[in-house]
Amino acid sequence: KNIIHFKGIPLLAHSIIYAQKSVLIKDIIVSTDSEEFAIISNKFGGRTPFIRPKHLSGDTVEDYPVVNHAVNFLENEKKEKIDFIALLRPTSPLRPQNLIEKAYNLLKKNKLGTSVRSVVRVKEHCYRQWFKEGDKLLPFISNVYEPYNLPRQKLPVSFFQSGDIEIVKRSTILKGSISGKNIVPLFINKKSIDIDSVDDLSKINKI
Repeated sequence: KNIIHFKGIPLLAHSIIYAQKSVLIKDIIVSTDSEEFAIISNKFGGRTPFIRPKHLSGDTVEDYPVVNHAVNFLENEKKEKIDFIALLRPTSPLRPQNLIEKAYNLLKKNKLGTSVRSVVRVKEHCYRQWFKEGDKLLPFISNVYEPYNLPRQKLPVSFFQSGDIEIVKRSTILKGSISGKNIVPLFINKKSIDIDSVDDLSKINKI
């Protein structure tokens, strides 16, 4: 899906072009296991110094090993340490301006922060979400008495992570995570749309 066209160019190109506009970004790397995707990325200014190995490919691969592989490769290539990594997912092409700068400044100000993650306020509150176990429902939240029966006015504000941006410290990566335990929120005032299907693309084309 990352090479499906949106507004005339592939989805992944939107992230590359967004990164090019920031003076903070020193290198734009596209991690891919596809030669075709690499060629397209290069066309728009992304660098593909490696093709991701097979054991780090597929829909079920988690983010950490992919990012860790890229950081290790680049540090060996450049012979210098990478202090911060900005993750710009191709599935979120409609980013507000200056998110890289805002996220970076938040992380610089918060000395205990391990990463920054963009979030949006949601209407579908986690207190009113459920798991299904056998033939019954189990509340998503278990440490609050009957959270699903609380009136709307008593619900704590709830946020959902968007795919717009994450910025991670090198030290967080070295500890085996791309988020860490002290995640600093970057609040985004927009509806979050991540393109994971053709239906999502149809919705986003109407914006």
